[in-house]
Amino acid sequence: MTTTITKPPADAAPEPPDSGRRRRGPKAARAGGQHHAGPLAYVLLIAFTVVSIFPLFWTAVAASRDNARLAETPPPFWFGANLFDKIEVAWKDANLGEAFLNTTIVAGVSSLTIVFLSTIAGFAFAKLKFKGRGALMLIVIGTMMVPPQLQVIPLYMMVAKLDWTDQLQAVILPSLVSAFGVFFMRQYLLQALPDEIIEAARVDGASSWRVVWHVVFPAARPAMAVLGMLMFVQTWNDFLWPFLVLTQLGNPTVQVAVAGLGRGYTPDQALIMAGALLSTLPLLLVFAIFGKQIVGGIMQGAVKG
Repeated sequence: MTTTITKPPADAAPEPPDSGRRRRGPKAARAGGQHHAGPLAYVLLIAFTVVSIFPLFWTAVAASRDNARLAETPPPFWFGANLFDKIEVAWKDANLGEAFLNTTIVAGVSSLTIVFLSTIAGFAFAKLKFKGRGALMLIVIGTMMVPPQLQVIPLYMMVAKLDWTDQLQAVILPSLVSAFGVFFMRQYLLQALPDEIIEAARVDGASSWRVVWHVVFPAARPAMAVLGMLMFVQTWNDFLWPFLVLTQLGNPTVQVAVAGLGRGYTPDQALIMAGALLSTLPLLLVFAIFGKQIVGGIMQGAVKG
């Protein structure tokens, strides 16, 4: 039997490189492209969004009602007519203007210091070789297991001896370092910062501080943004220690000022909710402004890592 092989003509046009993909069908053509969510995904996202927003919504609703209406069954699920009046009263009674300024100073200084020191310490634990590195890292992690309540008495004795009661430095000083921040930055830099880049910088004659400034900080920028956001929120919401060393009439933070609204034989629940709503709004504003950059930084760091 003779097999005949037919050759294409010499002037035949070459086959487009994507013709095979077209023959394989639309599913193969979409491989590696953008994925589209199904109806179930939208239902789950909407449900999670509603559950997440409901506490804030209920706080605003409760702030617009009075104690009698809040005690009824079922409770109200829509706004009343007293929301802005309660917000105005809470702002004046709790001295929230000064409280916002004090909390911004405390949270800002603490967050910047924690990010700076944690990045340097995390780089040292991740990339530098020195004796006792493992033991020191275990000690840092061990401090995270100590309950914060056990630190209250020695800290208060120190603050009282320094005569710092009712002053902002009494709140700022204990929050300048964070064991979690050191551990977080160490784990990030282990993967995101190759040793070859550090060695290349040292070959070029860069000093240790120049390596930190020009190599470590740019590589750690996504993690620094996330850590700064977490520490800012944590410091803003801190209540126990500021409540012990600050007073509402002196230099209150937001949480201390809002706690003063609940005093009295019959606390005004709507007034307390109005103060809680006001204390939450700055955090929502910060995340609305910088949330996209922070999430983008996380994704950028994950791709580079």
